[in-house]
Amino acid sequence: MQPDNNLRTRTKLFALRVIKLVDSLPNTRAAEVIGRQLLRAATSVGANYRAAQRGRSKAEFRAKLGIVEEECDESTYWLELLGESGIVKKELLAELAGEGNEITAMVVASIHTARE
Repeated sequence: MQPDNNLRTRTKLFALRVIKLVDSLPNTRAAEVIGRQLLRAATSVGANYRAAQRGRSKAEFRAKLGIVEEECDESTYWLELLGESGIVKKELLAELAGEGNEITAMVVASIHTARE
């Protein structure tokens, strides 16, 4: 598989931004639970993308990309919850959530391309 350095970089930067966000969350039970879930999902995006690049077959590549898609979409869900619950102002999350949606769309396109 040909590595997509742009997506590789974007997934890592997405995780780093989420790490900073989670570290800045208020010290409440809800923020802690959502933050932990968000952190797990967002850091998994880049890790699984890297694993996909090392796939031994197209099927393995597609399977790993499927995990990337799921984890990125889940990350966006947790970001939405942070905003809609009022834990973090929605406008502060908009750019990060938009990046999550863009990464998800790029991964879906890669999965479709790999199927052809």
